[in-house]
Amino acid sequence: MKQLALVFLLIASFGAQAERLKDIASVQGVRDNQLFGYGLVIGLDGTGDSTPFTNQSFANMLSRFGVTLPAGVSATSKNVAAVSLTATLPAFSKPGQKIDVTVSSIGNAKSLRGGTLLLSTLKGADGQVYSIAQGNVIIGGFGNNGSDGSRNSLSVPTVGRIPDGASVERVVPTSFDSGDSLTFNLNRPDFTTAKDVADKINALLGKGVAEALDATSIRVTAPRDPGQRVTFISILENLDVKQGEERARVVINSRTGTIIIGQHVQVSPAAITHGSLTVTIRNTPKVTDQNGTVTGGQTIVSPRNGDPQVGRNSGHMFSFAPGASLDDIVRAVNQVGAAPGDLIAILEGLKQAGAINADFVII
Repeated sequence: MKQLALVFLLIASFGAQAERLKDIASVQGVRDNQLFGYGLVIGLDGTGDSTPFTNQSFANMLSRFGVTLPAGVSATSKNVAAVSLTATLPAFSKPGQKIDVTVSSIGNAKSLRGGTLLLSTLKGADGQVYSIAQGNVIIGGFGNNGSDGSRNSLSVPTVGRIPDGASVERVVPTSFDSGDSLTFNLNRPDFTTAKDVADKINALLGKGVAEALDATSIRVTAPRDPGQRVTFISILENLDVKQGEERARVVINSRTGTIIIGQHVQVSPAAITHGSLTVTIRNTPKVTDQNGTVTGGQTIVSPRNGDPQVGRNSGHMFSFAPGASLDDIVRAVNQVGAAPGDLIAILEGLKQAGAINADFVII
């Protein structure tokens, strides 16, 4: 029997879980910075490139060491490759600290294995040099080319890394210790979470210290002294706050048949037929205390909450009580061994009919 590939997201099934503020938010202005550079990798075993810009860069490098090539002679070497350099400069990095560098070929080099990056500069978006890189390139993949044009490769041999290959040379200015306040930005915008963060901070430090500006930002009055501000943030980022629950959402991967259903997804009364499958969500009331024995003459009408019923006549028919969840539908469809495409069709039908309270994301 085929079972649907299904994953349920029951994040808040037992109530919202408390999380540290540092795990769900970041301090505005405290961020990483991207660096970029250009360089030459030498020492390759004939796997370098022969592009004009590589030859020009190689000739310029030789001239810096006092080597002048005769007129009309091109500086060509299969042991050299032109590469781009990228790195991430963490916040508050100081001169002398080390960061990793990613090295990527930008010519027609076959592999960077065994190569060494020559001294190169890494610049920020402002054009200033923030780091200097050099070192041996580590490659995770390999590539072999046969004489008949065949090729065998694992991973990408033209991209490598130099662990701790760059030294920080310049400090990035930040606004961390300026102003009378700081702002926490939530990783996932949510009005409920923003309000709870502000309430928790005010309960700890006093009314009016924190203010939720919108669904993302919470502004907090903070001391100006850098040392006191560090202690202040340390206290706040370890506060336990409740993160607001996600909106009702259904994520469908039509290629693999994987369906992710959020906890709060509910369906309204509807009837859908797909092939031999019929799904019916009925709004059938349940009458209790018909004689009014308990309520003093008043009949009580409430929704019927029962298990789905599956029939096996000419086709498969599913009948659900009001307020049925997609959990009920999935279990019933699984019971008759339907294919993943059947459930996807049912979900899409509910969406078109406006009988489901969820956002759909199809990947």
